[in-house]
Amino acid sequence: MPVTEVSHPLFARFYTWFSGVLDRHGMAAQREALVDGLSGRVIEVGAGNGLNFSCYPPSVAGVLAVEPEPRLRAAALDAARRSPVRIEVVGGLADRLPAASGEFDAAVVSFVLCSLPDPVAGLREIRRVLAPEGRLRFLEHVRAAPGGWARAQDLLDATVWPCLTGGCHTGRDSVAAVEAAGFTVGPLERFVFPGGVRSPISFCVRGEARR
Repeated sequence: MPVTEVSHPLFARFYTWFSGVLDRHGMAAQREALVDGLSGRVIEVGAGNGLNFSCYPPSVAGVLAVEPEPRLRAAALDAARRSPVRIEVVGGLADRLPAASGEFDAAVVSFVLCSLPDPVAGLREIRRVLAPEGRLRFLEHVRAAPGGWARAQDLLDATVWPCLTGGCHTGRDSVAAVEAAGFTVGPLERFVFPGGVRSPISFCVRGEARR
């Protein structure tokens, strides 16, 4: 049988708590902007505990939410029951999505590309399941500008951070990965979150790319 899940029990518990803290400090507004204006069939890759679900507009016909971590997937199932749109939550990996080629009008990833073993391979798989002119929406923490914070990110990523955080890398250039996968990147919003407070995971980007 194909592998459809990865287990990170400690990180799943931490992420469930921490993502809620971030949303209460303003990340919820970024999630709303992430999916604003989407329509048709959507695939969300790495759905986590389902915090994006309540933000989907009624123009979305349905969402296939793929989450490989079983504890986060259970939380996502609960969130899907409260969603204003129809959401199916399934197991699966980003580089082997349970979907046909060209099946979706849009794809969504949030705080996912940092932890994929091969982000370009995962993005190429997302591109496969998008219809021609399909859209990718992404919200990610990314590499800081050259300087002290970028060096701190490199140090963390070379030591204990990925082991403690389900494979997360603080210093990935996720926009470059989107381009390398064959997408055409559109408008971007770069921001530091939360405003005025900096850490290795504070440097973020939200944007859209076309297949």
